[in-house]
Amino acid sequence: MSDTFTLSFRPEIVLTDESDRLTLQFATNSLTLDRPQPGLRSALEHLKHSALTAAQLTAIVVEADGVEDGLNFEAELQKLINLGWICHSVLPLVTAIAIATDYQLVSPVFDWDKLLILSRFAFLRQENQQFVLESPLSKAKIILLDWRAAALIGKLAQSDSSFKLENLADSLIDVEIVRSLIQLLIATKMISLEPESEALAEWQFHNLLFHRQTRLQRLDDVRKSKMPSFEDHERSHFVKSPMSNRVISLEKPHLEALAKTDISLTQAIESRQSIREYDNQPITVNQLGEFLYRCARVKEVYTHEEDIMNVGECTKRPYPSAGRLYELEIYPVINRCQGLDSGLYHYQPLSHALYAIADGNLEVEDLIFDAWKSTGQQDAPQVLLIVTARFGRLFWKYYGIGYGLILKHIGVLFQTFYLVATAMQLAPSAIGGGNSEQFGKIANLNEYEESSVGEFSLGSLKQINDNPS
Repeated sequence: MSDTFTLSFRPEIVLTDESDRLTLQFATNSLTLDRPQPGLRSALEHLKHSALTAAQLTAIVVEADGVEDGLNFEAELQKLINLGWICHSVLPLVTAIAIATDYQLVSPVFDWDKLLILSRFAFLRQENQQFVLESPLSKAKIILLDWRAAALIGKLAQSDSSFKLENLADSLIDVEIVRSLIQLLIATKMISLEPESEALAEWQFHNLLFHRQTRLQRLDDVRKSKMPSFEDHERSHFVKSPMSNRVISLEKPHLEALAKTDISLTQAIESRQSIREYDNQPITVNQLGEFLYRCARVKEVYTHEEDIMNVGECTKRPYPSAGRLYELEIYPVINRCQGLDSGLYHYQPLSHALYAIADGNLEVEDLIFDAWKSTGQQDAPQVLLIVTARFGRLFWKYYGIGYGLILKHIGVLFQTFYLVATAMQLAPSAIGGGNSEQFGKIANLNEYEESSVGEFSLGSLKQINDNPS
């Protein structure tokens, strides 16, 4: 265990000292020590209220309790480090705090003449009026306690073959403190001593960060310590309020009859494909209505008897959604559809109706044009389905992984689109990207409340002419 850094409990740890026991509490986890020895009690008090090295803490235990207890303390201290309960500091500059369990902090021996440069995955952000250094490669975040730490990190990001430790320190701070800071940056993987592997080199910064943020169970997420409660029913109702007074009611298909005539699920899966060429006769409004009904309607509205999170009314729909929250909305952009004027509409899944938002103007046509460019410039989509997410409907509960869940929901919705379109003999295709800013302006949306997150094209299936002239 390195003595380069001073150790302390992470700030959230609550230490309760009673006459015959000590209790450590962190979020929903606790550790109780009955009749702790004086040296152990003193060491834990130091971890809570001061900053000593591992050697100094062990010496306190050895002096009061004996050598054997000192060895036991070192082993138990390592367990607390692995749990992420212990911070490592280089004072007065920085403190490293674990953000995940199974935390290891190993300070390797290395050549100080070797080129040292900050990882391209390391980034600074502001949190609680402090700079925080993080990296998706690290299980720790580093709190910058002094502006000089930011200056040193900035220099490390620019260092080259002429790097010298003395030049890095300049007159800002003692060289030995800078040396300890670099060791901490290496131990937390903010600085890498080895070249990137071929696999890691394929990752872009934002992709790896998103991957880690949506997969890692972070210890510093204080909201996990209490039960979340949904309080914004008005803004994030289970269905959106009508977006206009121009309503087009859609025909509902007879599911019992469809069950007798549809192709099998196996056939739909095996024959599913992306099709971007359409028949001269465009899709009809009845086909669009059947498609939306089968894919996205509200099948049932209900409320749980024990609604401990205050969710209120929930719905059942043809595709799954985390927590039954259903944050996705569908906006058909009509280019060519028999029985329906061109323009932008919103699909209301409870009433199974379209609400007209904008007529077929140049701005709406630009959305179709962008989709056409994104699909290899074959036929322009007859219907472009823009899928948005109402973020507040989901983020209150799934704050850390919310956007990742939205993308999963887009996936299951798109597969539903594909299978239903295949069964209906329509031409479906997912689209890789879209202009959410342009769409938000046309639909008059606040992008932080609701924004487009997926696009899908739909049209009539091109008929094969068996008797060409």
